[in-house]
Amino acid sequence: MNCIKISQTQNKIIIKIDEHAEQIDILEDLTKKMKELKKMYKNEDTPIYVSGKVLKNKEIEEIQKIIKSEINVEIEFDSPKVLGLHGIKKAFEQEINSSETKFYRGSLRSGKKIEYEGSIVIIGDVNGGAEVISGENIVVLGNLRGLAHAGAKGNKSAIIAAEAMDTAQIRIANIVKELEKEETERRHVYIYVKENEIIIE
Repeated sequence: MNCIKISQTQNKIIIKIDEHAEQIDILEDLTKKMKELKKMYKNEDTPIYVSGKVLKNKEIEEIQKIIKSEINVEIEFDSPKVLGLHGIKKAFEQEINSSETKFYRGSLRSGKKIEYEGSIVIIGDVNGGAEVISGENIVVLGNLRGLAHAGAKGNKSAIIAAEAMDTAQIRIANIVKELEKEETERRHVYIYVKENEIIIE
């Protein structure tokens, strides 16, 4: 099955996986195309970027194993951006500019603070008393109970998305929203600014 397309840009090689493909077919097709991939890979500093299908950790490991058995290369996966979050799809529809993204694996404890110029993806919960401050977007693949401040340098196009939310306050750019009880304890939330007002969907 032809479920992988390989292309090259000036600074990276892109492997695009058909989003409906089964893992067994992906691994078989990738193994067949390793010769093609090795021909493209001439520069040690050229990363390989895998996109398309949302992959589980085990599937990512299997793909990495095949590639790294032939090429010692840095491999980037875009899967974490869309792990079951309805909000992320909406975010892309809003044409939010892509940005540098920092991934944090694990839950943020009370008193812990993460700051980053670009976007932040938390693969875990943000507990009460923890803070996430980002120059761009914030995505929480868990429960947002602490403070999230997206677009902290004034970017009103920034968004906040979370698998679940139970927090008292959220901030985008210079706009602050105190949450009413009925606005908390929600799932699959997508938060953005419209006409200088924070909207929660």
